[in-house]
Amino acid sequence: MATSTDSKSGTTAPAANKPDAERKKRTITEIRESKKTGEKMVYMSVPDYTSAKWAELAGIDVAVVGDSLAMVAHGHASTIPATMDMMVMHAQAVRRGAPNTFSLGCMPYQSYHTVERALTNATRFMQEALCDAVKPQGGKSQAHILRALVDAGIPTASHIGLTPHTIAMFGGFKIQGRTADAAMKILEDALAIEDAGCFMLEFEAVPAKIARLISEQLTIPTIGIGAGVGCDGQILLCYDLLGVFTDFKPKFTKRYTKLTEVAVAGITQYIREVKDGSFPDDEHSYSVNEAEYEKFAAMVAKRKQM
Repeated sequence: MATSTDSKSGTTAPAANKPDAERKKRTITEIRESKKTGEKMVYMSVPDYTSAKWAELAGIDVAVVGDSLAMVAHGHASTIPATMDMMVMHAQAVRRGAPNTFSLGCMPYQSYHTVERALTNATRFMQEALCDAVKPQGGKSQAHILRALVDAGIPTASHIGLTPHTIAMFGGFKIQGRTADAAMKILEDALAIEDAGCFMLEFEAVPAKIARLISEQLTIPTIGIGAGVGCDGQILLCYDLLGVFTDFKPKFTKRYTKLTEVAVAGITQYIREVKDGSFPDDEHSYSVNEAEYEKFAAMVAKRKQM
């Protein structure tokens, strides 16, 4: 990872505002093999250029361009309003911010409901945004779509358990798989995803014991969000874990810092200093040669006398 040395403290830190040229992008093979090696893969949903830079500098394995950006970046109440144009634009920004990080584009609502539509839109992620893979949602009922994408040479993952695109069918954000029958349906979905040739699947809002047992039945890695430590890796939203998005906090989100509080405090101080005249001070202003200033002042005075 590229680093820089702080001249005051002598400590070494990631070099700011520079792509990590030494970092090697994770591969599909490495992600698949993590199931066998036991390496916990770390995914993070990033909506923009700046958060993508944070992800790469920190060493995230997979940057996910999730349609949750409809909520955290555009202020919608759900992921449903996300469009392909919106997703591609954000995915392009993420690629620019994290050129050496594996990028996974999440296919938005109704962008994959037919094979033809799925192929067209997945191709946009790969060609226009330079994503490394795509992720629609669904299991058994979507297996033909997943298989068509894989057969077309598009690396594909999927998402089961609580699937935001079918949230209306669930009656809201509810935990999935709490009964034996419901858990068996998730297992059947997982096996269908594996059989379709997907390289990974994501569990959302599934009881930890259920997710662990299902994961043990699979040969492809599982990534959990609200699905316990028994999954092969984890994903959280960047803006959730950093305390940027504060409209609500899912149970499964851990706040590692509170950037919104820091930001509001900084803006409040900025307002105060502008109001009292202490900003901008000399340190944050440009100077001029004194002789040139005096010459200019004389010219202004002469002009006023005309």
